[in-house]
Amino acid sequence: MSKKDLFIEESKLPRHVAIIMDGNGRWAKKRGMIRNLGHQNAIKAVREAIEFCDEANIPYLTLYAFSTENWSRPILEINSLMRLLVSTIRKEAKNLKERGIRVKVIGNIDKFPKNVRDELTILTADTCNNQKGTLTLALSYGAKNEILNATKKIAVDYSNNEISLEQLNEDTFNQYLYTNDLPDVDLLIRTSGEQRISNFLLWQIAYAELYFTDTLWPDFNKDEFLKAIEFYQSRERRFGKISEQLKVK
Repeated sequence: MSKKDLFIEESKLPRHVAIIMDGNGRWAKKRGMIRNLGHQNAIKAVREAIEFCDEANIPYLTLYAFSTENWSRPILEINSLMRLLVSTIRKEAKNLKERGIRVKVIGNIDKFPKNVRDELTILTADTCNNQKGTLTLALSYGAKNEILNATKKIAVDYSNNEISLEQLNEDTFNQYLYTNDLPDVDLLIRTSGEQRISNFLLWQIAYAELYFTDTLWPDFNKDEFLKAIEFYQSRERRFGKISEQLKVK
């Protein structure tokens, strides 16, 4: 699939797309299934999102896979998600390496079982030199915690005279975040009809376009992704300026 096939403007593509993958449980419930089957059927949507970005040359994709708040879910569902995460990593690792995609993990993965951490370590190490694109998995992630942890690190560096107040600006603050080697998000997608951010990349989405769709995540395919891109390309991104300023080259 080429950009021509997608009918999208190369000059107006987002560099960084982030997705809140929502609706797995409702997808399963609508079909009389248990919630875990919704999570299992969500893997196809993840694969299609990765392939879409690869084929459209969108270099950065970040997926909200497990939030800090998700730890409050029933233990049986959490255990099932951990097993699914391990099996998915093993199944998808070869495809990611062949596509030249680097995998990055953000969040407090120390809370994950050792076998999950081990699989993530292997995957990120095996793909660390890939340069075609970057897939970031937000796992045990919460934006408030990320910002708080960054602030604590800055306080420590300040007390050790490693940074001064004069040096502290948006660029230096960004270096203390999990996403310090990623560009800001251009397009944030949330599936399932919910219209909230849910503690996801609060700093990084300051000027992102927000796209909400009623489509449940397991049904989110390349055609649905294309709709999000078409929405993005219809937007006028002013970054605080007025329209007339954008027309002056």
